[in-house]
Amino acid sequence: MLSGKNILLIISGGIAAYKSLDLIRRLKERGTGVRCVLTAGGAQFVTPLSVAALSEEAVFQGLFSLKDESEMGHIRLSREADLLVVAPASADLMAKMAAGLADDLASTILLATDKPVLVAPAMNTRMWEHPATQRNLATLLEDGLRVVGPGQGDLACGEVGAGRMSEPLEIVGAIESLLIGDAAAAPLKGRRAIVTSGPTYEAIDPVRFLANRSSGKQGHAIAAALARLGAEVVLVAGPNNQPDPAGVMVHDIESAAQMLAACETALPADIAVCAAAVADWRVAGEAEQKMKKDGSGRPPSLALVENPDILATIGQLNGGRPGLVVGFAAETEKVVDHGQSKRTRKGCDWIVANDVGTGTGVMGGDENTVHLITAQGVENWPTMSKDAVADALARRIADHFAAE
Repeated sequence: MLSGKNILLIISGGIAAYKSLDLIRRLKERGTGVRCVLTAGGAQFVTPLSVAALSEEAVFQGLFSLKDESEMGHIRLSREADLLVVAPASADLMAKMAAGLADDLASTILLATDKPVLVAPAMNTRMWEHPATQRNLATLLEDGLRVVGPGQGDLACGEVGAGRMSEPLEIVGAIESLLIGDAAAAPLKGRRAIVTSGPTYEAIDPVRFLANRSSGKQGHAIAAALARLGAEVVLVAGPNNQPDPAGVMVHDIESAAQMLAACETALPADIAVCAAAVADWRVAGEAEQKMKKDGSGRPPSLALVENPDILATIGQLNGGRPGLVVGFAAETEKVVDHGQSKRTRKGCDWIVANDVGTGTGVMGGDENTVHLITAQGVENWPTMSKDAVADALARRIADHFAAE
């Protein structure tokens, strides 16, 4: 939706500047043009070379650059963008904006612009809570600027509280709302989604379990992407190290039986995306005590029973079935063939199939190459980050309901 839009990104001083590099990448993935202004403070944390390489544009730094200012650079930059984004917005730059100061390129552009401005604050929690910063924030809001964040959590200084810059994809969502409107940016508003993520742990004894290598990255990314499009999302997550997505209700579980129970409790829903790598088997009976070696060299005998099939259970509900049920097929061979068979066998509408044997799709990686299998055929998607796969799937889901 941001294809063809132009963003002027102002990067001020603060450790959160590293997130701005990822923000540039996320915007470029969406076909957005990005020009960047790097303040003197920002350049202490990220280099002009890294910003230029990601934005594919020259980086602007000096107010008195002879070449740029001979063409009225600060005026041109302030007017040619569809939106100005300040990320991170330091306490110092917010104070300059509130006071109308213009003593460097960034503050001069912000004073000279006639375009909307989105600010993503980032600072120590005491600085954020200080009355001066809050007065400046109130002034900026009264002047019509939009603000995204900051979030709560661990800060780079070691303290905990408000002051974390919003994550890049949260900022992208705010940009979409500003440039294309809340309704278009939230096409799933009023829809409820259940997403499963991560592995399940099936206990053998109090210290051992059966599991797999799923990291939860893809499932958590899908939950976040659906929430950004306005859906009410319930994430049922097996053991993982991923941060809880913003605006998502998270239910942490361990076993497949617990995951199924949590999904059934979360019904009714319009959408179900079963991205978790659920263990197919569990031991018939968990040992009450740790199983010890007996010196014979013989391994213990483990009787296995099949776990409940969560995707098939949801996909084949007679009443209360979600309008769209999406499953995942992590395969090591014949990826599309096995995915097509699974879609029919499980009774789901779509299957997202990927090769986890080798290459980018290996479990725990940051990228995925997937094939979206529907009743109409197979869509072969290019290799993308798992966040980008999640965004593309969420958009595809939104398009499905729009077509209805």
